Amino acid sequence: MSKDNKSGGKTATDPSAKDTHYATLRRAHRDAKRERGEIPTPQPQKRKRGGEDWKPPALAPDQVHLYGLHTVRAALDNPERKKIKLFVTQNALARLEVDVEALGIPFEIVSPQEIDKVLGPEAIHQGVMLETRPLPVRRLEALKESPLLLVLDQVTDPHNVGAIMRSAVAFNAGAVITTQRYSPTESGVLAKSASGALELIPYIQVTNLADALGELHKLGFSTIGLDSEGPAPLEGTFSGQKVALVLGSEGKGLRQKTRETVNALARLDMPGSIKSLNVSNAAAIALYAARLHLKA
Repeated sequence: MSKDNKSGGKTATDPSAKDTHYATLRRAHRDAKRERGEIPTPQPQKRKRGGEDWKPPALAPDQVHLYGLHTVRAALDNPERKKIKLFVTQNALARLEVDVEALGIPFEIVSPQEIDKVLGPEAIHQGVMLETRPLPVRRLEALKESPLLLVLDQVTDPHNVGAIMRSAVAFNAGAVITTQRYSPTESGVLAKSASGALELIPYIQVTNLADALGELHKLGFSTIGLDSEGPAPLEGTFSGQKVALVLGSEGKGLRQKTRETVNALARLDMPGSIKSLNVSNAAAIALYAARLHLKA
């Protein structure tokens, strides 16, 4: 009679131990075949927390749901942000590092699954969601004191716009200006991608970009459109002490009307074999170059 295995481990004669050994060999064999290209690599599966049938709840025009620790913390610190209600898990509350009792707004301790129901299974909310109103509308004339602006010509991806906002704040730009059509509105996705920058820089949406560029000219700005076929390198195109950089959409670039309206077109010279960059990367480089010019 065999002795009891008090440690809970598998004995040499345990059938499950043999099954585990053979399963390991089978996985190693499959991995080797995948490396040789003999069988396809399976596509990674997206995590599912809220089910496949999730549908976003209808939001009122003046309702915005912000999420993520950094994003919500920045929104709570912004006196211009109208806060409605905070939803937070017990764990996230400790990480948020705010005195919710002193916020002066309603708050509710919830489970992660309750936030999932509102934001969907793919939102990385980190256990916190803030219901707010959109930020106040800003006008172009309020920007006349800023020496550096960023203008986006129908850049549609909120992740790119959010990343551009972070760069704009890092280089102390006065605003990010974009079109009302074919541009992301203020949203949780945009705010999460901006990682707090949405609260730190005006996001101005205009009806007609050509008219807005004309108004910037009257305010003393030199407008430079970035174009891969631009006639001169960006660093040699700057003039004056007020610069507005204009970047086009992810693929189409600047529209013809925009190209005709800016003061100058310029290119980013890249010595490598890749001659184009993601619009958010191009924005960061252009902002750096503009700051060097303005400091000179």
